[in-house]
Amino acid sequence: MFRHALSRLAPVCMVMSLVACSNAEAPQPGIRPAMVAQPQLAAELVATYPGEIRARLEPELAFRIGGKVTRRLVEVGQRVEQGTPLAELDPQDVRLQLDASRAQLQSAEANLKLARAERERYRTLQQRGMVSQSQGDSAENTFRAAEARLRQVRAELNVADNQASYAVLKAPQTGVIVQRSAEVGQVVAAGQTVFVLAADGEREVLIDLPEQMIRTLRIGQDVAVELWSQPGERLAGRVRELSPAADPRSRTYAARIALQQHDAQVELGQSARVFIAHDGDVPLAVPLSALTAEKDQPYVWVVDPQTSKLKRTAVRIGPYGEKQVPVLEGLQASDWVVVAGVQVLLEGQQVRPVDRQNRPVELAAKE
Repeated sequence: MFRHALSRLAPVCMVMSLVACSNAEAPQPGIRPAMVAQPQLAAELVATYPGEIRARLEPELAFRIGGKVTRRLVEVGQRVEQGTPLAELDPQDVRLQLDASRAQLQSAEANLKLARAERERYRTLQQRGMVSQSQGDSAENTFRAAEARLRQVRAELNVADNQASYAVLKAPQTGVIVQRSAEVGQVVAAGQTVFVLAADGEREVLIDLPEQMIRTLRIGQDVAVELWSQPGERLAGRVRELSPAADPRSRTYAARIALQQHDAQVELGQSARVFIAHDGDVPLAVPLSALTAEKDQPYVWVVDPQTSKLKRTAVRIGPYGEKQVPVLEGLQASDWVVVAGVQVLLEGQQVRPVDRQNRPVELAAKE
């Protein structure tokens, strides 16, 4: 009989348990990490070219006189300040020329002193009527010639002095040595490149363009630059220079892309990619993994940069690509979109934004 009563009470207990559960509040989902990214230009409508970070100014440094290199004071990759000695030539010949000029200066000064004394003597004799006018004029001309000779010798001495200083090659400005073309013991001619200096200041990206692309590009056109070491982070750039002639070996045209803002993380020699949009408006695009749909309406999850809460945003999309889908309406370039695990997210859910390396992303700072 006791067992029969228990069998009747069991359904009642189950019903009461269900009622109690229905009255309790649903558990709130915890803060979970969400991989986010900003929309990029649709890759199918953007041409990409590899390039290298270069300095805006890269002067080729050379001696102003010829001679034998006796000392090389810097290495490739070494940072130098303005006025730093880089290399020296054998100074023996220029020192001999300087000594010869100094000796000629002493001789010219002695000749001028003698010519001055002769002029004064002839002036005195001419006043007394003891010499003719022509003899006095000849003494005056000799004095003036001695003055001119002294000025000439002094100028030659200054040149010889400069030549002696040219035996030391110095950095014209602060920068980094990126190329060396001479070694100790080598005889170089005046003007022959010894070093190439990458001057501090603006940085550019050097790319090579195929022949069919050079006609569609113009100086001043806006492009985007991405460093290989910082994938997903785009830097604003602008076409500064286009080569008028093709390289004879590669048959490509060199172009220089100036970075709009100075970035401390941009280093010389880094690899980069330049994105050049085709003519016309290029839509934004998001990874295929960021897109989901409900009742045939595609949407993405956008993270509020202030609260880090999710908002379901309906979008109008274009044809699917291999890895991306163009977004024609509904997104801005400054939006942050969840790009993974979108099927398990909820409206208003708070998330912890991270990038593909699981590093925290500061959304508000990058609006």
